[in-house]
Amino acid sequence: MLGTIVNTATIVAGAVMGSYLKRGIKPQYQQALFNAMGLCSLALGFNAFCQNMPKSHYPVLFIVSLALGSLLGFMLKLDERFKKLVDRKKKKDAAAPLSEGLSTGILLYCIGTFSMVGPVLSALYGDNTYLYTNATLDLITSAVLATTYGIGMVWAAPVLFCWQGMFYLIAKLSADAITDEIRTELCIVGGVLIAASGLSILKIKDCKTINMLPAFVVIIVFFVVKSLLGL
Repeated sequence: MLGTIVNTATIVAGAVMGSYLKRGIKPQYQQALFNAMGLCSLALGFNAFCQNMPKSHYPVLFIVSLALGSLLGFMLKLDERFKKLVDRKKKKDAAAPLSEGLSTGILLYCIGTFSMVGPVLSALYGDNTYLYTNATLDLITSAVLATTYGIGMVWAAPVLFCWQGMFYLIAKLSADAITDEIRTELCIVGGVLIAASGLSILKIKDCKTINMLPAFVVIIVFFVVKSLLGL
């Protein structure tokens, strides 16, 4: 778990540094960073989707997952509840609501090869190379996000810890549970959600990304059922 602990710590460190730097950055420069993060989210989302889609054995699964997941999230009012919880102490006229930053940050930190394969390699072979590489990237990303959204970005750290901890624990209990197929489908949906976050940041379209998160659950359920049926 050392790699995950380091990765979590770098997000906290980056958020603290970015929040401190924010005090010396003029509003127009903060807006420039805000736009840059939106464009980066779009680029990273499209990249994740394009890289993994050719590997998929179930090209329609991501469509079904997003459709069912979004419906479930809308019925549970996840986006609304999340924003109320996170932004209740934020000024109403704030240009960068923390909920938007956290949803983007969590997706960027958690969805990707490093963050999903890294804990598995750490659990099976004690190899933390992926996690240390991911930690370096997250340090920079966290600092940039915090210059726009503030110190509240530290709340993404425990989410990352639980996410990577889950993969680590599953790998310890059953090395075969996390297949390449599952990782591929999760990355495809994750890429779409990261791109959707980019659209929200750029004020092009509020996709209510949080409502789409149950799409990941749909994918897991699909593979569990598939395994139980021996397909």
